[in-house]
Amino acid sequence: MGLVEFPVRKLFSSAGVTINGGEPWDIEVNDDRFYREVLFKGSLGLGESYLREYWRAADLEELFFRLTSSNLERISKRLPTQLLNSSVSRLRNRQTPSRALSNAEHHYNLGNDLFFEFLGRYKNYSCGYFRDTDSLDEAQLAKMRRLCQLLELQEGDTLLDVGGGWGEFARFAAETSGCHVTSVNISDSQIRHAREYCRDANVDVVRSDYRDLRGRFSKIAVIAMFTHVGPKNYRRFMQTMHRLLQAGGRMVMETVGALAATERCEPWTDKYIFPGGIIPSARQIESACAGLFRLRIVEEFGADYITTLRHWHRNFMAAWPRLSQRYSETTRLMFEYYLLSVAGAFRSSDLLHYHLEFDRIDGHG
Repeated sequence: MGLVEFPVRKLFSSAGVTINGGEPWDIEVNDDRFYREVLFKGSLGLGESYLREYWRAADLEELFFRLTSSNLERISKRLPTQLLNSSVSRLRNRQTPSRALSNAEHHYNLGNDLFFEFLGRYKNYSCGYFRDTDSLDEAQLAKMRRLCQLLELQEGDTLLDVGGGWGEFARFAAETSGCHVTSVNISDSQIRHAREYCRDANVDVVRSDYRDLRGRFSKIAVIAMFTHVGPKNYRRFMQTMHRLLQAGGRMVMETVGALAATERCEPWTDKYIFPGGIIPSARQIESACAGLFRLRIVEEFGADYITTLRHWHRNFMAAWPRLSQRYSETTRLMFEYYLLSVAGAFRSSDLLHYHLEFDRIDGHG
């Protein structure tokens, strides 16, 4: 056993994972370059070596449940490359308007056809709300109803939908409540679809960075978007929403959350899936809205994201024979790794998921 191989085996063993072991969650090494990648690059090297097919595991979700439940992530953060990245993130604003656009283009402009194959009927790229159902479509419909309920939407309301995706929630809210929706986005491929999809609904789809928005709205929805804002912009985001929201108005946010604040997302996810994305802690959100909004955590439903991600993965794999005509094998490996590693992180409560209510504090602007 070489000098590089031994410490890697020992690290994984501490998480209950055996290299070339017999359990479904054990790592089967196909190329010894795996050991150097992991030792020197941590979780980034683990993910990149998976894309290069240096290793495989029959049960990726269980593997990542074990890894995120252990101390390995904290050890990985002490690697020189990760310490450097964290230092850079503390100094730089990685979510300026120009960087935010580049970040969105990296993932959301991959191709609508790819996402539509696995998201389900309602094209919600966020957590389903599984109550008395195992159906992804029913859970996404229930989640949209839940958001409308929390917003207390009614006819005559003007709703700002920040980060509106493919327009599904905007259309649903307009048709079920009679409100007018302004859906804002910076992803061109999503905007093109949303404008066509909402063409006959009481919805305006606007291309705009949130910082450039003008007007006044009685309600605001922020769904699966706050992870793209970044800690250096949290306060400005809340100040902007406060300015846009009418007196007595309400904002509802759905977001992934972390128990503790971090400077950057997990390195592989940051590079390959959501560049510049950062998971906020509840304390960071509370601090950002101090004096502007009264915050109430309505519910934490991270367990529902496990089910959502499993559905997405099954849909993606079932669709791969069609998608493989247009996308590379690396794309398949990337989405498989992404969806199942995140499911494992939710299982270990390394990631959380919230519905949050914000009541505007009036007299502040």
